[in-house]
Amino acid sequence: MRRDDFLRAMAAFAATGTIPWTAHAAANLKMLIPANPGGGWDSTGRALGKAMQEAGAASAVSYDNKGGAAGALGLAQFVNASKGDPNAVMVMGAVMLGGLITTKAPVSLSQATPLARLTSEYNVFVLPESSPLKTMKDVVEQLKKDPASVKWGGGSRGSTEHIAAAMLAREVGVDASKINYVAFRGGGEAVAAILGGNVTVGGSGYSEFQQYIESGKMKPIAITSPTRLKGLNIPTMKELGYNVEIGNWRGVYGAPGITADQRKALIDTVVKATKTKAWAEAMEKNNWTAALLTGKEFEEFVDREFASLRATMVKAGMV
Repeated sequence: MRRDDFLRAMAAFAATGTIPWTAHAAANLKMLIPANPGGGWDSTGRALGKAMQEAGAASAVSYDNKGGAAGALGLAQFVNASKGDPNAVMVMGAVMLGGLITTKAPVSLSQATPLARLTSEYNVFVLPESSPLKTMKDVVEQLKKDPASVKWGGGSRGSTEHIAAAMLAREVGVDASKINYVAFRGGGEAVAAILGGNVTVGGSGYSEFQQYIESGKMKPIAITSPTRLKGLNIPTMKELGYNVEIGNWRGVYGAPGITADQRKALIDTVVKATKTKAWAEAMEKNNWTAALLTGKEFEEFVDREFASLRATMVKAGMV
């Protein structure tokens, strides 16, 4: 379309108040990241934003980090401040579901609009370089003797690493309510605590610990996947004799009150982003597993995950 034809068309749309959403959707997308910088949600959100720009679906992406309460604080801000905004999205995942269950937050995820699941990742447990403990067996032995003496460091209460620690305690005959879990508002804080020896064991997605594992500053002792991950010499919990398997997935939601067409346009934007070179590079760099699921199927998946996580947390003595 010639420039003058385009301008006349936009003027006509404006006169009738019917400017198509896609005409301005690519202008500036607002990304709410319900965690402090440096963690999995932060890296996922920024990788997605970069991919959206590469796909031509957004000319600019602004980021707003709002950490606390396993994402519940960020969710509350998103729900209250972004109603009806077709250019607003929020990163979320399994951690938020667990946090909403444990904190009994007044805000509900159902108030926002499900768009897509993006990635899946398993949790790895690590020891600080200076730790006198060497293996997960050493950790379990200390846990049995004195549960409070083992400080588990990770994401918010209800995160997948918190649930995994509770599952392990139950597996070895320790009261899960007695585990000493230290929750951090972001991956950067957790990493600093582990490197400083302020916690006994750290837990998170492999991508968040990768550089420290490779440099020898953290020693990986177990991973929560069903089988060993390709290229990683880390034993699984099951391999070590502990029936603990739990995955961590991440996704993206739209604002409350957007129309069906606006939801579809946002989903299309996310799907386009996942086909870019930038997204492929982020997936490889972070050792994420592709797990794209959109729309109604994603909405139903979240409902099932809520029920499954609640059952697991009840069984582990967390709820």
